[in-house]
Amino acid sequence: MALNIRYGISTWIWVSPFKTELAHELFAKVADLGFDVVEIAVDDPALIDVKEIRAALATHNLKAAVCGAFGPSRDLTNESVQVQQTGLDYIASCLDICAELGAGFLGGPMYAAVGKARMLPPDMRRKEWELAVRNLQKVCGMAAARDLKIALEPLNRFESDLVNTADDVLRMVNDIDHPAAQIMLDSFHMSIEEKNIEQAIITAGDKLIHLQVSENYRGAPGSGQTDWNSYRKGLEHINFDGIVSIESFTTDNVQLAEAVCFWNPKADSQDAFAADGLQFLKQWAAEKKNVPQNEKLKPLFNNGKKN
Repeated sequence: MALNIRYGISTWIWVSPFKTELAHELFAKVADLGFDVVEIAVDDPALIDVKEIRAALATHNLKAAVCGAFGPSRDLTNESVQVQQTGLDYIASCLDICAELGAGFLGGPMYAAVGKARMLPPDMRRKEWELAVRNLQKVCGMAAARDLKIALEPLNRFESDLVNTADDVLRMVNDIDHPAAQIMLDSFHMSIEEKNIEQAIITAGDKLIHLQVSENYRGAPGSGQTDWNSYRKGLEHINFDGIVSIESFTTDNVQLAEAVCFWNPKADSQDAFAADGLQFLKQWAAEKKNVPQNEKLKPLFNNGKKN
């Protein structure tokens, strides 16, 4: 049975920051490539005119997903109340964008700043966890008031010391204890942190509402070492029917590239990256049975190029 999913792709594949004047050209490309959803990465809410973005989505028959960018100035676990409030204000702006664009959730690692990775004593770690939970309870209230959800994303150990695995994020969601608190997973981070991909997806269960994918090296899906059969079995087990969205980055924005340690391109072009990744995902999702790794799906690629 084919997976019942929609195919998305992040604007970070091509641009950062995303802004209104890029929408029509970029959305036309996304639609022509065959995607259903454009995942808008909101670096700066002030750069987004929701009326224009909504019109561009309609013109190109695309749906929107929205994810946030959580740097040190938006850290909900910072000891400064002012920094926490800046993070909450940013999230509120992103939730407004979600509501205006018809996106059902805001995704991302909004519990703390990306790159905050330290060895802390257990009591300090507990205090930061509890602070994240309290602030995310506020966020859930803001989301529910807009008929939205949030999707919390675990990050690998080099980018977060708070939430790294499906077990971690489920514990945080349970501690938040609000129906708006949900989960998103990212295959890149999972390739580093999870012992068992299928079990991680099953652990997230019906709280998993979004899945970001790339290869273990952030390349196009299908071109690396990822165990895609385990992803398929896990998604089938939980009857996942959300968005599977390709997320990677461009080296064109030096600040973003440095933040994610992206030192060189992962394909001949970003368009080729997107096209190859989507071709792979559509074949993967349509398979009637498991395919031995490195036997049927991977020969579509040769160092990021189609054969």
